[in-house]
Amino acid sequence: MDALPYDILARLNNDLQPDDDPRAANARHRLVDLLTIAILGVLGGADDYPGIVEYARDEHDWLKTFLPLPHGIPSISTFRRLFAAIRPAALERVLRRWSGDLTGTLAGKQVTIDGKTLRGSFDHAWDANSALHLVSAWCVESNLVLTQQAVADKSNEITAIPELIDLLDLKGAVVTIDAMGTQTAIARKIVRAGADYVLAVKDNHPTLADSLRRHMDEMILEKFKDVAHSYHESTEAGHDRVETRKTWATGDLSWLARRGEWMNLSSVVLVERTRRENAQAEPTVTRSYYISSLKNASAERLGGLIRGHWSIENQQHWGLDVAFNEDQSRVRKQHGNQNLAVLRRIAHGLLRRDKSVKVGVKTKRLKAGRNHKYLLQVLLGGGNAK
Repeated sequence: MDALPYDILARLNNDLQPDDDPRAANARHRLVDLLTIAILGVLGGADDYPGIVEYARDEHDWLKTFLPLPHGIPSISTFRRLFAAIRPAALERVLRRWSGDLTGTLAGKQVTIDGKTLRGSFDHAWDANSALHLVSAWCVESNLVLTQQAVADKSNEITAIPELIDLLDLKGAVVTIDAMGTQTAIARKIVRAGADYVLAVKDNHPTLADSLRRHMDEMILEKFKDVAHSYHESTEAGHDRVETRKTWATGDLSWLARRGEWMNLSSVVLVERTRRENAQAEPTVTRSYYISSLKNASAERLGGLIRGHWSIENQQHWGLDVAFNEDQSRVRKQHGNQNLAVLRRIAHGLLRRDKSVKVGVKTKRLKAGRNHKYLLQVLLGGGNAK
């Protein structure tokens, strides 16, 4: 069931607990008021604390119609201190429950897991490796981030992905992950969560990758003689570019090295992409290889899942950089960058789900910042948009 139309503001009121507020008991501004102003500011074009405060000052009279604001508009330092101190788990809980309401059950849906580095969030110019790296779970069908998990310092996505999986009810879903997350323990965790997986295979598993490449390439040369398989081909053209995708899938795995290490491994996939940038350019051909727990899945379905995986890059990561300047954000004190990242993902999801205007998210932000009617429509329509 879809969420109620006022759900994100209701979630702030319902989900935040007194112990989520890191401030003293005599704080002048309500936590919910501060976060409501911040969400509205981010929706309306603000990318940092000064922007949020300027937005609130400009909209003071309107904000007072639904927020008490007994002490006026909070200062920049108030927002900075709050976002630096509040535990990210509190806002991530709001994000998870809000997106879960909108998405409903994940059974039969595709969940992609991928990481993104906030490149401007490093502590010092000489230490870019200290930049915040977030791993997100994205539902392809609902175009929403389901939850996110920060990668611990001196760690990588392999440690964050299992924690992310534990936060979601994945029963009946298909989880797709790029090669970094192709680990036997992660595959096992997905299966035990009641889901299936499609995992990219690259040279971080050299024996498996070599076996896939040698045997699948040979099967194609021999036209899969005596090997049960399925095949699908599609072509897409646009902006003078033509891309043809050929997908082969087989459940005959007797030849595959180390197949017993992967829980419920049932099929392997090869996707060949031939891309021509223009009529005069030479085509480029690439091949990618995957393993999956899906049984008897066609090449068409598996190819669709593999292509769908990149919606997290094309629709979320890219959109956050273009429409929200996420890569340029220099907020970095304590939890500030991670907490603002949650608000950006909420705002991005709300704006993407609004279909009333046929413009990009960046233009929708501008419209929301100067048009109360449209801003309320975005907020109140999030539960019904498709």
